[in-house]
Amino acid sequence: MADEYIKGSTAVKPNERYRYSDYLKWPEDERWELIAGEAWDMSPAPTPGHQVISGELTAIFINYLKRQKCRAFPAPFDVRLPDSKEESVDDTDTVVQPDLSVICDPSKIDNKGCKGAPDIVVEILSPSTAYKDETAKFKLYEKHGVKEYWIINPETHTVMVYFLDGKEFAKPEYFKRTEILRSRVLIDLEIPLAEVFAELDFLETPPEER
Repeated sequence: MADEYIKGSTAVKPNERYRYSDYLKWPEDERWELIAGEAWDMSPAPTPGHQVISGELTAIFINYLKRQKCRAFPAPFDVRLPDSKEESVDDTDTVVQPDLSVICDPSKIDNKGCKGAPDIVVEILSPSTAYKDETAKFKLYEKHGVKEYWIINPETHTVMVYFLDGKEFAKPEYFKRTEILRSRVLIDLEIPLAEVFAELDFLETPPEER
């Protein structure tokens, strides 16, 4: 794969289109996403800030969902988004790995991951993924009916949430670190964002001052 792709970019051969059957043959130590058949490299590895936010949110969701039918899955976790119900698994040309997926329809979960749109998708921005998260993935999640799309910015300690309104995302709602984020899918879930971003204070402190 290394000779065929540019790290952090799309496929070098822009006219080449890949499917899930191709994706499964690629090295397990490399992380890729397919969007409409185009391969996107997910390197470099996530930053420590990205990982602590992911860990905090995952713990919050898993603890909350113990009494619910929904399930939370952190990356790496394949979400296949076929264009139709008739499209076979192997022919699916869109496979993404959201930072966190919340799925409330158990029939969508199988031993390969998830087939169909999660109810909630969380993406944590990084320099190498921000453009894709805010453009290609935004359109993708809207098209496939993701009910809530959370975009977390570790730099500004903020969360932007898109709620699905019919077939389109409504204007986003912005949440600051000092606020509580309330989900509309998980009605009584309240997340104090100060808890989610707390560990960033340690990481942002110079090593000699810790």
